[in-house]
Amino acid sequence: MSNTAQVRNSPADISRRRFIAGTGSILGAAALTGHASARAEAVPAAAPIATGSHVPVLVIGTGYGGSVAALRLAQAGVDVHMIEMGMAWDTPGSDGKIFCNTREPDYRSYWLRTRTKAPLNYFLGFPIDRDIPRYTGILDAEDFAGITVYQGRGVGGGSLVNGGMAVTPRRENFGAVLPSVNADEMYGTYYPRANAELGVGTVDPAWFDSTACYQYARVGRKHAQRSGFPFVFVPDVYDWDYMKQEAAGTVTRSALAGEILYGNNHGKKSLQQTYLARARSTGRVAISPLHKVTSVAPATGGGYTVVIDQISTGGGTTATKTVTADRVFFAAGSVGTSKLLVRLKATGALPALNDEIGRGWGDNGNVMCGRANHMWDPTGALQSAIPCCGIDNWSAGGAFAEVAPLPTGIETYASFYLSITNNPNRARFSWNAATGRVDLDWQAAWKQPSITMAKTIFDKINSREGTIYRTDLFGVYKIWGDHLTYHPLGGAVLNRATDNYGRLTGHPGLYVIDGSLIPGNTSVNPFVTITALAERNIEKIIATDL
Repeated sequence: MSNTAQVRNSPADISRRRFIAGTGSILGAAALTGHASARAEAVPAAAPIATGSHVPVLVIGTGYGGSVAALRLAQAGVDVHMIEMGMAWDTPGSDGKIFCNTREPDYRSYWLRTRTKAPLNYFLGFPIDRDIPRYTGILDAEDFAGITVYQGRGVGGGSLVNGGMAVTPRRENFGAVLPSVNADEMYGTYYPRANAELGVGTVDPAWFDSTACYQYARVGRKHAQRSGFPFVFVPDVYDWDYMKQEAAGTVTRSALAGEILYGNNHGKKSLQQTYLARARSTGRVAISPLHKVTSVAPATGGGYTVVIDQISTGGGTTATKTVTADRVFFAAGSVGTSKLLVRLKATGALPALNDEIGRGWGDNGNVMCGRANHMWDPTGALQSAIPCCGIDNWSAGGAFAEVAPLPTGIETYASFYLSITNNPNRARFSWNAATGRVDLDWQAAWKQPSITMAKTIFDKINSREGTIYRTDLFGVYKIWGDHLTYHPLGGAVLNRATDNYGRLTGHPGLYVIDGSLIPGNTSVNPFVTITALAERNIEKIIATDL
């Protein structure tokens, strides 16, 4: 946090209401637990695609899967144009920063909302969301009937707004994640390749044990181990050397300034600094931000006709463009790809898509909770916003819990967790002709298995430590954050909606290469698996289709 915030080292220093106003939406940052030393140059926006253009490959989305596809296709000599609904995020605001601070969300924070919607949006029973100008901000809180889905908006997709926790699933769990994929290939080739390209590293254990900013995580470790749970360090794409310099006061603070929910100005290796930077360096990849694909349909003479709306920062359409592409890769994320494909099938643009389109969607079992610790277990006024450890009870209880930060700048005596659970429930996207929208049939009650699985950890810890659940973080007297997901998966499941490499059935030259291929759960944070699967699939596609 700022130097001013650091001196507020006791809850008694400020009043209850001043605390709520001062912390603002920073509390939401703790919920999101899914990159070079000084921040690398952000990917500049390309000249927007022109109507009438013809491109060999069009990639819809610039997240993990799309970035992998763009890089590997460009390296194979193929020209690629990427279409991104969000902004380029390469221009500082009036404060000199590209991304706003989590404590003070402004117009840059949310996608076309007039009020923030932080994942953790209450404290001491009071709501902490605030009014903001409507703008194409970086975080989309998309509401469906039974769940809110958080997604990154901008060049780099979800890599802009996640906590960077780069977790490879335990091999014994992989068969349940992607049953049609060869595990030997994934663990021998594609997971190592993805981790290397993403710049994954692990916190220095000796520094972890001594630094003030991970006091909260050491308390989490102590409580986990005293209850007999395995405690693990979790890899991340943050530059750990940069974080050490933050703690030493020799560089501009970012993780230690609570930057996570609405972007990170230094330290985190998002796709802008890794895959996308390498893709653009080939000279074969162009990116059009603030463009939204509305239609893909077979073109006369082969390939596909793609209709694209160019939008303003207020969300209005400023131009509609029609282009043609020989091949199209759907990489708009689980929700974006699923919604688009469901609509294109239902409205007759892509009628040969099979009936698996829209099915198999899940929330990665996300559920959150907080615990109120005793006064002899302070969690620290200064907390790194980048989580680095977790509690693994997957085999015994179906839950993996990240020890997450509450970077408020004052001592809260609270432990906070985002759990990933083995929730079996799966939802379906479907076209609603009456409203002209795609609906999701997720039910709020379907979160109960996640709560039950998370309780296998936290009921035991509370019993051992003599502590209780916090009831003031998600509403008034509400224990569980069971209203959201930050890890949407599925909707165009591999080997069901597509073949075993992401080729869409019935329409040669159309591919899915993002998280919608994964049926609902990865047992850990999903972006490394999305990246590794994309590496596997694009290698096969380049070898056999091009």
